[in-house]
Amino acid sequence: MKLTKQAESAAGAKGIFHALKMTRRIGSPFKVFELLKNLNQKGGTDCPGCAWPDPNHRSKLGEFCENGAKAIAEEAMNANCDAEFFSKYALSSLKKQTDYWLGLQGRLTQPMLVRKGETHYKPIPWEEAFNMVASQLKSLPTPDEAIFYTSGRTSNEAAFLYQLFVRIFGTNNLPDCSNMCHESSGVALNHTLGIGKGSVNLEDFYKSELILIFGQNPGTNHPRMLSALEKAKANGAKVVVINPLKEAGLLHFNNPQKVSGVLGKGVDIADLYLQIKINEDVSLLKVVLKRLLELSEVEPDILDGAFIEEKTEGYQEFQKELDKTNSKELIARTGLQDSEIEDFVQLLVSRKKIIACWAMGLTQHVNGVDAIQEVVNLLLLKGSIGKPGAGTCPVRGHSNVQGDRTMGIHEKPSQEFLDTLANTFHFKPPTKEGVDVVAAIKLMHAQQGKVFVSMGGNFLAAAPDTSLTKDAMENCQMTVHVSTKLNRSHLHHGEIGLILPCLGRTDKIVEASGEQKLTVENSMGIVHSTRGNMEPRSKFLLSEPHIIAQIAAKTVGNKIVDWTSLIDNYDRIRDLISKSIKGFESFNEKLKNEKIFELPNGPREGVFTNDIGKARFTTNALSNHQLEKDELLMMTIRSHDQFNTTIYGMDDRYRGIYGIRKVVLMNSMDIKHLGLNLDSTVTIYNEYLHIRREVKEFTIVPYDIPQGCVAAYFPECNPLIPISQTARKSNTPASKSIKVRIRN
Repeated sequence: MKLTKQAESAAGAKGIFHALKMTRRIGSPFKVFELLKNLNQKGGTDCPGCAWPDPNHRSKLGEFCENGAKAIAEEAMNANCDAEFFSKYALSSLKKQTDYWLGLQGRLTQPMLVRKGETHYKPIPWEEAFNMVASQLKSLPTPDEAIFYTSGRTSNEAAFLYQLFVRIFGTNNLPDCSNMCHESSGVALNHTLGIGKGSVNLEDFYKSELILIFGQNPGTNHPRMLSALEKAKANGAKVVVINPLKEAGLLHFNNPQKVSGVLGKGVDIADLYLQIKINEDVSLLKVVLKRLLELSEVEPDILDGAFIEEKTEGYQEFQKELDKTNSKELIARTGLQDSEIEDFVQLLVSRKKIIACWAMGLTQHVNGVDAIQEVVNLLLLKGSIGKPGAGTCPVRGHSNVQGDRTMGIHEKPSQEFLDTLANTFHFKPPTKEGVDVVAAIKLMHAQQGKVFVSMGGNFLAAAPDTSLTKDAMENCQMTVHVSTKLNRSHLHHGEIGLILPCLGRTDKIVEASGEQKLTVENSMGIVHSTRGNMEPRSKFLLSEPHIIAQIAAKTVGNKIVDWTSLIDNYDRIRDLISKSIKGFESFNEKLKNEKIFELPNGPREGVFTNDIGKARFTTNALSNHQLEKDELLMMTIRSHDQFNTTIYGMDDRYRGIYGIRKVVLMNSMDIKHLGLNLDSTVTIYNEYLHIRREVKEFTIVPYDIPQGCVAAYFPECNPLIPISQTARKSNTPASKSIKVRIRN
């Protein structure tokens, strides 16, 4: 372990160096060049990392960031995790390894099978594997005993086939990674505006006057966003950051595609940085909203009165609720100074082209939906929705996580969507609400969820309450993972465990009609194609659509859908999508000449498509943690060498932490108050509903974080997140506000 000073800038020459260093895992410089020149270019490979949109004009130097290069290196690395590997390593041995080590073992190359009591995975032919899955599914007393999980990497074509198969099979048990991240955004935005997506596009950033960034770290999680912020600032925009940690990318950005950036002469990003206490965003917003209402009594133009009158409902109730609040008490909760909040208010006073961005720092709290609805209140008050340069921007974390939901991956499908499926495919879809991630874990733990199928992802590492989730998966009769790489979920299988290896984003897909392409939807509702340019490393690898279609054909037959014909030519899958999903009419025609297209978005046009046909002001709850004197509030975070559950390396160089992941970031005053010894490791523990949870041998890192707050990496601290702590209405695990105690 090595600790250094926290970085005050992101990217630049160091970013280039670390990106190139990581690509050595791919092999020859020629292979690296072929992969990277194709990345995020029109007609090329969409980055398997984040869902940040591509600009209209792509850089010929390379339209990717440091973490994009890491994602490609992780997928396209030379190493293979083959039958020889599995014969060498027993499951008991693999369980002792770190997630980082597991990822380094390379690409999965052929289907593998293990049964409970066996020590090693062994190869199995595809046909036998497909028959085994189908047999297990058909033997269930009810389809609702099967769970079909989806990660955000899955293409539109795969996601559509998957949900169609699952509904023909007879269940809506379609939990996905959105349940653990932006479900709170979807619930809040659907209720207030009528669509569970953001309302801005990339061009809006360049027209905005003020950009608010809540609970987000783009320097690590969406680095290409920094280029958009750089351009916005050049056009006169101000940026306000609300986050408990000071993150390097939001302090200063050295654009690695500019000489000035390489030389370290970049741009300051945040004009105002509010280091708020964890989960006090609603407190801050209520103070700000109340202050704006007070100022508007003297200067009515501060608010957009015409917009409020014509386009919204609920304003009077919203105003009455604010009148009951005490500003001094709210300010004390935030941990901020009065002057800092007044600076924020003054930036809002004179600006109406406002974009609000957020990520997990808002969504993963018990009052996560409330926090996002309060952000919407602010935008409505200023009339900052449905006009150029203004609106909502939930920043999705994984490429095509938004597309999965658009394609119907949802445990709570609308009746309109189910009716469309019924009319298009002439069957009766199930109407019973399915299980989300948290409900799926509980179902498996109770031995009522008997078959678990995971389309990508690392469910065990991503989910809360790790010990309980592990037991839940081991309680299954069968676990099936469609994966590109080995991960921890594969090591805790049901009575039968199957690993089905699939082609990745960088791989060519060739079917009977020739080379195929897939499509994805980015974080701003833009659809475009993606195709790999690397030869598959094994003759046993199949695409996700191919795997789904084979399982479907053997499980539900070809009477309703001719699954075999869909495998031959993916244009046929897109023809079915055209008939089923709004905005995808003439799908194949729209994709000609590598065109991109934008999906319908009412709020983007100032049209609100919720149940009342108007934007809705809401009243929202504050956090309610009630900490004891020796308790702290913990949020889980990513390191810079990490994307979701994938660990690229053991460093977090922006935070100055090297060679270790089991760390807890603490305020020096809290360390002193609790009498903790920095020379020895600590145990972090808590107790919810009389269940003690703990993680051991963590190292304290004194850090610039508000007093009473701590931060630690996931998945290492996921064992501390109780399955009972979820967001109201969205049921998202409250991973960003967990009470803990710390002792040597």
